[in-house]
Amino acid sequence: MTRNVLIYRIATGLLTVMMVGGPAMYIFNHDEVSATFEGLGYPAFLVYPLAGAKLLGLVAIWTRKIELLKNLAYAGYFYTFILACSAHIMAGDGQFVPPLVALTLVCGSYVYGEKLSEG
Repeated sequence: MTRNVLIYRIATGLLTVMMVGGPAMYIFNHDEVSATFEGLGYPAFLVYPLAGAKLLGLVAIWTRKIELLKNLAYAGYFYTFILACSAHIMAGDGQFVPPLVALTLVCGSYVYGEKLSEG
């Protein structure tokens, strides 16, 4: 296994763990997550659609069948984590590290996935 494959699989695997864990929390701990969203200035009705979008994004990334959907999933994750990171920084709650880690994983997964597609 080459270095690029290893980095891609680790980054995408860890991203997958985060993306499955987040929606699970959104669904099973909805009241707390809704309160957090509202505290950050986002409407609570976004909780369920965001959970679904995060799971669908994983399908697009792992299957890699439709290039446009894969790229849209990466872009959606990228913007979601930038917004989450900035919202937590603005709120001053100190919870900006998980979205920052997720943003790093998204970038790593995308860059090394593209390297594998080229080679």
